[in-house]
Amino acid sequence: MKLNQVVYTALFFICFTVVGQKKELTLSDAVMQQFRAYAADRVDGFQWIPDGNQYSFAKNRYSEIHLGSEANSNTKVLITVKEFNELFKTELSSFFGYQWQDGETLLLTIKNEFIAVNPFTKTLISRTKINEAAENVSSSKNGLVYAYTKENNLFAHIDNKEVQITDFNAEIVSGQAIARSEFGISNGIFISPDAKYIAFYQKNESEVALYPLLDITSTPGTLNNIRYPMAGQKSEKPRVGIYSIESGKTVYVSPRGATDDYLTNFAWTPDSKAFTIAEVNRAQNAIQLNLFSAAGQFQRTLFTETDNTWVEPEHPAYFPNPKESSFIWISERDGYNNLYLYDLNGKLLRKLTQNLFPVIDILGATAKEIYFTATGESGTNTLVYAVDFKGKQRLVTKDLGVHAAKLNEFTGTLFDEYSNLNTPNISQILPVKGSATKLVESPDKLKDVAIGTTEIVQLKAADGKTDLYARLIKPSNFDASKKYPVLIYVYGGPHAQMVTNSYLAGANLWMHWLAEKGYLVFTVDNRGSSNRGAAFEHVIHRNLGTNELADQLSGVAYLKSLPYVDASRLAVHGWSFGGFMTNTMLLKAPETFKVGVAGGPVTDWAYYEIMYGERYMDTPAENPEGYKTAALRNYVKNLKGKLLLIHGTSDDVVVEQHNLDLVKNFVEAGVQIDYFPYPMHKHNVRGKDRVHLMEKVLNYVLEHN
Repeated sequence: MKLNQVVYTALFFICFTVVGQKKELTLSDAVMQQFRAYAADRVDGFQWIPDGNQYSFAKNRYSEIHLGSEANSNTKVLITVKEFNELFKTELSSFFGYQWQDGETLLLTIKNEFIAVNPFTKTLISRTKINEAAENVSSSKNGLVYAYTKENNLFAHIDNKEVQITDFNAEIVSGQAIARSEFGISNGIFISPDAKYIAFYQKNESEVALYPLLDITSTPGTLNNIRYPMAGQKSEKPRVGIYSIESGKTVYVSPRGATDDYLTNFAWTPDSKAFTIAEVNRAQNAIQLNLFSAAGQFQRTLFTETDNTWVEPEHPAYFPNPKESSFIWISERDGYNNLYLYDLNGKLLRKLTQNLFPVIDILGATAKEIYFTATGESGTNTLVYAVDFKGKQRLVTKDLGVHAAKLNEFTGTLFDEYSNLNTPNISQILPVKGSATKLVESPDKLKDVAIGTTEIVQLKAADGKTDLYARLIKPSNFDASKKYPVLIYVYGGPHAQMVTNSYLAGANLWMHWLAEKGYLVFTVDNRGSSNRGAAFEHVIHRNLGTNELADQLSGVAYLKSLPYVDASRLAVHGWSFGGFMTNTMLLKAPETFKVGVAGGPVTDWAYYEIMYGERYMDTPAENPEGYKTAALRNYVKNLKGKLLLIHGTSDDVVVEQHNLDLVKNFVEAGVQIDYFPYPMHKHNVRGKDRVHLMEKVLNYVLEHN
């Protein structure tokens, strides 16, 4: 062979090898790039333009707004950031957060200035500048009223003037989320549809204990005292304020029961003449949906719900027709979240859905149908359904997977984005009739990266009859003739579902990084986790950790049935409730697990907040045995494997007292464990420090398993 042939052959071989090889996934990329470089392509900033068949979306990092129509698959540029700045003499950096106020009015925010324009005629409608210190800003639909908070106070911007609605008091918080953001509460300001009233949540925390968090960034260190209501102790006292813009006066609605009952799920009626509030007693086993006039006068209790375990309203009354007063209530009263149609006299007109699977949320309504998301018969999907006002239901999204949709209430057309186990993302327009218009079909950003396979498997719970879903990740070079160690990633608590029919089954990429190191990574959603109905979820009542552990051990039994699992090398990792479960598994089944890493764990439910903890455990006085059984300090002598505890020192959700109490008891028992704090981090470690966290977690597993 001639020299040039040898060189050519060698170069060909090298090129073929490089092309044929897949890129190794680094841990840093797995942590930092999952939702960046490796994120599926989507349609950014999609919005239906009100009262028509047009829509808008953003492109090129929100530097352009494009216009599309249901009737035409072609789209065009509506306006660019550069054009916007030149026309309106602004310094807008992007269209992120843009909103349509009506079919012709686009609202943009630049710092504390709200700019309304007509992007079709390229004309300015209004510019409103509010206080620079404003937070939690809410605006009326007509764009004339803005309400916001400064520190603990509520203010409004009306007729180009700032109005102070509440008086400053360090112990009284107005206009912010209350009840520790439980019951679906995410905000605290509700401007009426006619923009004549501003309703707001208010909480009196004067009897709630102060909890000290150490700030190490000053010399000497200083204390940051927060109000933290622990189970069985004094709680906040809520009210709802109603400020009349016309009179300038505020009236308050207090709980009709005990002063520390919960006021939740506020909703105005479409005509702004009344509002509803769901009042939940502190024991969280009864709810009253109450109707009040706009002036704050009690009208009537529309209905009452009770349960032997708990009730948990998370969705306000939904009024499907702005010209009528009938409303829809989402309730789990018959075992699964379903839709119930009521009138404002409290009469149940119809149970609209009869599903043996839970409704997740209402998307909106047309004149004929209500659109909603639900799991379908398999608890791993999120699908879109529609039901008419007589109860006739249809499935809108035919493809299985996890769907997120926006409804055009004018036409009934959906903008739908979904993924499933093997589909990164598809974005499409789904008309009421006819075929879908595909806007984006994302390529697989991981096709050239060396990662293994992800499977969703089904197994039985510890009761021998309930189906559980689990996720199993294998390395790319998996060999069934070998024996593999396993990391069990666990959460296991309420309001979370780890295993879904979404891309990669909802797994984090660091799990695939670990799999490439020769591991299997396994997760099972035990009883108590979400989206499976009341019987599945409420079995944990008063005994957190008991049935969850039993189901996790059923998952272990499944692993042991696989010929390629090394049952002597089982590791566990979880955070928050998952940290509680990690410790529970190592301390209550010590012979089963070799190593565990528990992050931000609850270790004694008596140290946790009232709103969440008492729902599931009642108070320590009411349930002493349940609290004793769940308290992990009582099992420290059982530990046989290696254990690493991690906590953010500024955690204001699961305070560090949990972990420090457990460490103290390990010390007193003469049991060695490892502990790692993340100074000044809250309940989770975010940003670039998260790479450090995952290195700490996974290196510990690799070293000791």
